[in-house]
Amino acid sequence: MAEGAGYLTVSGERITLESRHHSASCREFQVRCPRLQLRSVSAVTCTVWLAAYGLFVVSQNTAVLTAAIFTTLIGLLVYLHFVKIDHESLLIIGSLGIQMTSSYASGKESTMFIEMDQVKDVVINEAIYMQKVIYYLCILLQDPVEPHVVSEVVPLFQSSKPRLDCLVEIYKSCQEILEQRKKS
Repeated sequence: MAEGAGYLTVSGERITLESRHHSASCREFQVRCPRLQLRSVSAVTCTVWLAAYGLFVVSQNTAVLTAAIFTTLIGLLVYLHFVKIDHESLLIIGSLGIQMTSSYASGKESTMFIEMDQVKDVVINEAIYMQKVIYYLCILLQDPVEPHVVSEVVPLFQSSKPRLDCLVEIYKSCQEILEQRKKS
């Protein structure tokens, strides 16, 4: 079962949350970020090329135009491959662990897996960011030596930054699976 719901990011952009319930102890959440706007890409490209053309008129050197074209193309490729995330997903399997995947606009994927034995809890935390209080979902990892101590905090959905209402829906499902695991 896959259902998509519209939410907002902390900056007010629209995102979509798709949740899939594969079984009672396996759920997947995917947050789709806003698409790359052609208007913003065109504006940056035109600005760089107009500045280069202005320098070309003054200097009469064609290397300026060539450098502007290559800089724009390389900058766009770097942005799409290393910066712009298309969607982030969280797969939680009660008996196995938690997998987090970030898919970039270029198609590249970055995946991290945490074994369930390392997970102490999943919580919603708050932080002060640019004079605002924002909320984020994170996984608390327990210390292998002292199980009652949190050794690391792993934030989720760092790129999309969904608002609290979206995080609460994911949080409730994660807690259901963690509770099932504690009972067995």
